[in-house]
Amino acid sequence: MWGILPAMKDFVVKRSSAGLGLFANRDYAKGELVIEYVGKIVSEEEAQRIGGKYLFELNDKWNIDGKGRENIARYINHACKPNCYPELNDEETRIFIYTKRAIKSGEEFTYNYGKSHFNIEIKPHGCRCASCSLKRK
Repeated sequence: MWGILPAMKDFVVKRSSAGLGLFANRDYAKGELVIEYVGKIVSEEEAQRIGGKYLFELNDKWNIDGKGRENIARYINHACKPNCYPELNDEETRIFIYTKRAIKSGEEFTYNYGKSHFNIEIKPHGCRCASCSLKRK
């Protein structure tokens, strides 16, 4: 469950357009590892039973329940035009978040949560990512 723990000084949790978000405390290069999404691995059946917004699908059978406070990656918000992306390891047991482009200190980390999650959880309430917020102005 503990995975790769980055230096806590590399980022900070603070208020964003979508609630709390994870922000860079230093510059990041394109393709750089930001953090691992950690938590208890649960079956798809268990994930359906417990629900929650911190479930990250590994495959059709398994999910990571990232609701624990030790999972700092849970603060990375959805964005329609993200600056990061998640990547599964070869065994489909771990999720790592990498930068899609260079990220400057002070910038919020974001990734796209996927079409299914977007349609079920985000769309009914309206997307609050930065690019969608600009469209509404």
